[in-house]
Amino acid sequence: MTDPFKDGLERREANFQPLTPLVFLARAADVMPDHTAIIHGSSAWTYAMFYRRSRRLASAIAERDIGRGDAVSVLLPNVPAMLEAHHGVPMSGAVLHAINTRLDAATIAFQLDHCKSRMLIVDRALLSLAEAALELCEVTPALVLYDDPEWNSASDADRLVQPVLSADRWQDYEDMISRGDPNFEWLMPQDEWDAIAISYTSGTTGDPKGVVTHHRGAYLLAQGNALIATMPRHATYLWTLPMFHCNGWCFPWTLSVLFGTHVCLREVRAEPIWQALAEHDVTHLCGAPPVMALLVSTPGAERKALARTVEFFTAAAPPPRPTLAGMEQAGFNVTQLYGLTETYGPAVVNEWHKEWDSLNLDDRTVLKARQGVRYLPLESLAVLDPETLDPVPHDGETLGEVMFRGNVVMKGYFRNPEATEAAFAGGWFHSGDLGVVHPDGYVELKDRSKDIIISGGENISSIEVEDALHRHPAIAGVAVVAMPHDKWGETPCAFVEVAPGAAVTEEELRQHCRDNLAAYKVPGYFVFDSIPRTSTGKIQKHLLRSRISD
Repeated sequence: MTDPFKDGLERREANFQPLTPLVFLARAADVMPDHTAIIHGSSAWTYAMFYRRSRRLASAIAERDIGRGDAVSVLLPNVPAMLEAHHGVPMSGAVLHAINTRLDAATIAFQLDHCKSRMLIVDRALLSLAEAALELCEVTPALVLYDDPEWNSASDADRLVQPVLSADRWQDYEDMISRGDPNFEWLMPQDEWDAIAISYTSGTTGDPKGVVTHHRGAYLLAQGNALIATMPRHATYLWTLPMFHCNGWCFPWTLSVLFGTHVCLREVRAEPIWQALAEHDVTHLCGAPPVMALLVSTPGAERKALARTVEFFTAAAPPPRPTLAGMEQAGFNVTQLYGLTETYGPAVVNEWHKEWDSLNLDDRTVLKARQGVRYLPLESLAVLDPETLDPVPHDGETLGEVMFRGNVVMKGYFRNPEATEAAFAGGWFHSGDLGVVHPDGYVELKDRSKDIIISGGENISSIEVEDALHRHPAIAGVAVVAMPHDKWGETPCAFVEVAPGAAVTEEELRQHCRDNLAAYKVPGYFVFDSIPRTSTGKIQKHLLRSRISD
């Protein structure tokens, strides 16, 4: 039977256009051309300037015969050029490759070769790293150097050795921008499924995988951010989350939706964060738990008075409950998010119920530590048995794998069909994270599948043990991994960072765990040592496991 509502009602140019977040900036420049779009140190850009510069960048890229199907790489901190790249690169039709600025040269070289980079834009402070990576590359991208006037070279002199630049090797970013066309007729995607960005996973279990995202997903998540975060018109967003991480969770595109202002920070340090919060009346920021720890550990005399409650969105490892409590006391309202590079960043949110406001602080922090429910643009979130794909009961105890389905799930892994098929087996994206579902339907992470500890046949959540240890006042940081045990197969091993000025013994911590955990969950070993983390705050447990094996 034919559908009568399709007859003669085909898609046309007049009634169907591919979704892309690039239209948000174009609209903001039309509607609010003189409103401040970007603040960076003593400089500011209006929306008209932001749009013109992004179009100049797109024009300059296109003039080099770089376009659809080509990758443009950027090695930049949170500076205005990074925001321009999130618009200008896809406006040229190319795909944005934002590189983690804390990677080593070999890993960067792998990424440049893997995505077949055609252009590389580098911040001067990262030039030595870029030069070292290029020595290892097979590709020969066009090279562009960004000179940030806010960069204080003296503070970074101990980690930088500037190579001599060859005029024909590196082009100045501002010079390139100035030669571009501010009225460039930028390219809409031919299809909203077209790639907008490629972001690489950490590669802790092998070579990094290139996660390819599309215009449709970026459009939906960018709008979803504004709604989920209840961002008002003219919100002010402070960039403490690296824009290279999942394209800044799509917030580089979100702010244009509501004519907001980006406040850029080159480095995440307590003093400039508190200064920006007060000076620019910041309404929103995002970051991993270490950013929260930085804020709550700032001495009271060094903090600035906040004119409002600031909305803070966090992801990565579930934040310790004492940190959540400290953030509330410091004037921040923390919302827990959860997602992966493969879901454009946040795809789960801890939607807060008004009646929870009346609970005491301890009960509120317990609820805030849960990951929550599906994000607005996500169609389906489930915790399933990884073998049968049956849903786990909503009892808050039965472990399953967290899985996603919807428009804010990646296209797949670039040039890696085997990994793509495995990730999408059974019609779901498999996160590799283990969690439970509480009776109210809220998801709570318990571990990565590879991090669960099986002791004497019993599953032990490393997150649960870490949470218990974080309640001890002498603990600044903790990570728990499995250690081989002759009798039980595995036992928890806790790596502990002691708070400055504090002291604690292994026996004191063991007794603390006995008071807060079942006996079989108490760590068999404690190691007082530094805990390695990625640039986005994730604890690198594979490195801790290697320390044990060594």
